[in-house]
Amino acid sequence: MNKTVNLEMQQSALSDQDLAEALTYPVTAFLSREYAEAEKEKLWPKIWQMAGRVEEIPETGDFITYEIGDDSIIVVRTGPDTLKAYHNVCPHRGRRLVSTPEGANHACGKKSRFVCGFHGWTFGLDGKNTYVHDKQDWKGCLNEENTALAPVLVDIWGGWIFINMDLDAVPLAEYLEPAASILNPFQFDKMRYKWRQWVIFDCNWKTALEAFMEPYHVAGTHTQLLTHGDYYAYSAPYGLHGVSGFDQRDPDLMMKQASTITRAGKGADPRISTYNLQNEIYTTVNNASTTETLVNAAKRLVDELPEGTPADEVIKHWLASAKADDAARGVEWPTITPEQMSQAGLAWHIFPNMAVLQGITFALCYRSRPYGDNPDKCIFESYAIERFPAGQEPKTEWVYAEATAEKWGMVLAQDFGNMAEVQKGMKSRGFRGTLPNPHQEQKVTNFHRQLGKYMGTGAPVKLKP
Repeated sequence: MNKTVNLEMQQSALSDQDLAEALTYPVTAFLSREYAEAEKEKLWPKIWQMAGRVEEIPETGDFITYEIGDDSIIVVRTGPDTLKAYHNVCPHRGRRLVSTPEGANHACGKKSRFVCGFHGWTFGLDGKNTYVHDKQDWKGCLNEENTALAPVLVDIWGGWIFINMDLDAVPLAEYLEPAASILNPFQFDKMRYKWRQWVIFDCNWKTALEAFMEPYHVAGTHTQLLTHGDYYAYSAPYGLHGVSGFDQRDPDLMMKQASTITRAGKGADPRISTYNLQNEIYTTVNNASTTETLVNAAKRLVDELPEGTPADEVIKHWLASAKADDAARGVEWPTITPEQMSQAGLAWHIFPNMAVLQGITFALCYRSRPYGDNPDKCIFESYAIERFPAGQEPKTEWVYAEATAEKWGMVLAQDFGNMAEVQKGMKSRGFRGTLPNPHQEQKVTNFHRQLGKYMGTGAPVKLKP
């Protein structure tokens, strides 16, 4: 794909205003094995996708692999400030250079060179071939071009490593706009893994991702959260990407902010409701979606502020107190204005398969991708990143965890229940087609609008009254 085509794909027959209309889209994308096969040619080789975090490969020679469809990509650090990426395949007979261990979602390690385990062909970290056994047998037909590793584009944003197999793709910075500019104030590059888990799950990768694209499902799925606030939501497209947040349907409850981290919660006393909301989120979302510092600062509100303190003053005091607590332990907060916080909303979909729920010093993130050739299964990954005092970030690795509340927390376990049942339900003869909420689920319809352009299947269509 050339750059012109890639840019054209960001245009749409459906305008952003059209996404506010009642729309529907077919379920073929979730169920069809042929569609899954087509993704291998039309989608995955053509887009930027997150392959890992820079902290996974801090030293020269450190590498990770990223598996997508039939493709495996090696990302390796070649110097203090440089990364390279290659197709994980020897140009001699096609053997993979690095094998993914049984029961793992990727390979990782440290190498000074890559050696093919079949015939010993050897490659430097720069991808160039350094050894061919009995090279003279080819009678001069081997050269640097046909013996080097096949390159892949690689770039960094927010501490995330992105790869693109299309060597003519638009730059990552252009691909991510305007999402990147809106999210840059959070300085994700200064965060580090807190935990990371994955599971092979019984639904399509898109079904899994869409479970986290909107708060519209809170009232039906996470009913325990309803005692802490109103979750009326907005959802909006931003080019390839999309954002969701809380609408100001009730200004007294919503604090005229879009993020969970600036909400007072629901209740007569905002000192108490702020703590109750933060504690509920922290304990039921696997110690994520807020921080221990924020929870502890909220717990002190009843001791530090008099009864009757207005909600906006409670929030202001709480955040200032938490910021001071973090500073005392060596964690600096980024400068984010109220306007920037509001614009950033609650959660982002980065096309095609990444979700970020951001906060001032943390983010809860998801990634989903196909599992083999089965459209009814996916690899689902979730991880938390957070700011830590220098040198005190925890040592983490990817952990396989069964989809239970014990392993993932109550909220994610509730989401898992939806993911599996939606995948089954879309196959029902009684299912007449999707009816996404025109206001609260525009991220979903925008996702299918953009997906349709890559896949050549067209945009969602308007429902007739």
